[in-house]
Amino acid sequence: MKWTKLAKMMLISTMTLSVMAACSNQGNESEGTPNKTSAEEANSNTTPPDPLGKYPETVTVTQVLGYNPPEDPRTPQGITPEQNAYFKDLKDMLNIEVQYKWTVPSSQFEQKFSLAMASADLPDIMELDQKNFEKLKKQDMLADLTQAYNDFASPALKKYMESDGGFAMKTFTSDGKLLAIPGFEDPFLSTQLLWIRKDWLDNLKLQPPKTMDELEQVARAFVQQDPDQNGKNDTYGIAMQKNLFFWGFDLRGFFNGFGAYPSIGDNQSAWIKDDSGKLIPGLIQPEVKTALGKLQSWYKEGILDKEFALKDENKSVEDITAGKVGISYGEWWYPNWPLNLNVDKDPKADWIALQIPGLGGPGKSMVPKIRSNKLVVVNKKMKNPEAAIKMINFYIEMGNKKYMDQNKAEKGYVYNWFNPRIYNPAQIETIYTEVNKALDANQTEITLDDENYKNVADVFKAAKDYLAGNTANASKGVNWGQYFSRAAKDGGWGMTRQIKENQAYVNNEFYGLPTATQVEKGSQLDKLMQETFTKIVMGASLDEFDKFVQSWKSLGGDQITQEVNDWYGQQGAK
Repeated sequence: MKWTKLAKMMLISTMTLSVMAACSNQGNESEGTPNKTSAEEANSNTTPPDPLGKYPETVTVTQVLGYNPPEDPRTPQGITPEQNAYFKDLKDMLNIEVQYKWTVPSSQFEQKFSLAMASADLPDIMELDQKNFEKLKKQDMLADLTQAYNDFASPALKKYMESDGGFAMKTFTSDGKLLAIPGFEDPFLSTQLLWIRKDWLDNLKLQPPKTMDELEQVARAFVQQDPDQNGKNDTYGIAMQKNLFFWGFDLRGFFNGFGAYPSIGDNQSAWIKDDSGKLIPGLIQPEVKTALGKLQSWYKEGILDKEFALKDENKSVEDITAGKVGISYGEWWYPNWPLNLNVDKDPKADWIALQIPGLGGPGKSMVPKIRSNKLVVVNKKMKNPEAAIKMINFYIEMGNKKYMDQNKAEKGYVYNWFNPRIYNPAQIETIYTEVNKALDANQTEITLDDENYKNVADVFKAAKDYLAGNTANASKGVNWGQYFSRAAKDGGWGMTRQIKENQAYVNNEFYGLPTATQVEKGSQLDKLMQETFTKIVMGASLDEFDKFVQSWKSLGGDQITQEVNDWYGQQGAK
């Protein structure tokens, strides 16, 4: 499972970013009187509203979507977002019908959605990042979800939302109006690790790197010494794409290895505390210049892909899958996608997770204090705002045991195309704990019986099959990916837990909503950073970094720094 676009998603989404819209199927009535199951009428009924109640008349939900390929290779080939099997169940269970206004690959989403915002051609239910949330809130385009949430949120959804004491909900409440359902998660889901091919290390008789110098030696050997032993000069060292700070296949962990903390991903700047207790922008600290200098030398030497500036994340995935590169920075979920694709393509591929190398030993990854960059909101014009809440309920409901045999990738269920999704904030930790408990006790079935059942049972089955070498139900890569991302004690989440326990991380200290100047000038500053850093990596003078710092400060950075510290001062006063 990929998060960010979770988050991607996170990060993303990242982790993957997507946006949804919902509207009535009665066209120009969208600003009119709510239908029979609206929150208003339900509230006047003596029968408590049913979080999964079926509409008597079809409610058509329009969406827009930025998407990546299905993460599970068992998904039927050629399936489109419109054919996602979740939609049939959504219609059968709730009588909600989904229609896309448009869909684009995730790499094109930001530009497409910006145009939609500029033309006010927005869907009714949207999944936003914090900057776009602030923009639409300022334009008074967001619906008050207070009553819809109070009336229709399922017990499971309310349990998730209250798991942080209601802090995230309060963050997105303005003048007593709940304007978003926040998808907050364990902050350590953002921890970047170093993924490296152990079989290549073994072929070259090299040890896993712990320092930046050791990483450089290994990466150089992966370029020059035919690590896959195919007799061809067809490999490079470290995966890299044009977005240096993204939801995946980016270089946050590399910079962290130099004690530089420019970003928490998804083009969000990071803030660290200086000796005086003030917050300073990690993006313009001297350590960033040092890291850029190393990237420049690696680019010149061929350790980095010479064409990185032309590649998006999907091109990086193609290189990993094809066995062209053996090192990538990334989060816990990489084995589930795309490393599993490489494992299926090359049975010898053996990826391991390491704490990121640092200057004098293992380095510290940056972790946000709060991980919430996915916000489900509703257009103020929508007449059925509770539909968004019920769709969230629906997705959570599909995790129960009774849907286990139905809700499968091979039957066309593509979870990363369905929105809005709100996860159990402790979902991955729940999976890790429950699966390992069952494996240690040599159980044959999972005993957990709640909405987390399917996620836990799927990983447990994959783990049992992988450890037994059983590929009757899924390929080796699929089973390994599920097991090594979520359950293996030396895998993605297992290594992340070790980093947490050892306190080998640095916090991003700013977790408030984007400041006014960040909303206004953030995109301009991001573009300046991206262009400058890319030029430096490709050979421009390192002095360009100093010019960038001055431009960043004068074009709004100093004002943002003041606003961030104003927020920080208010936090300290609470």
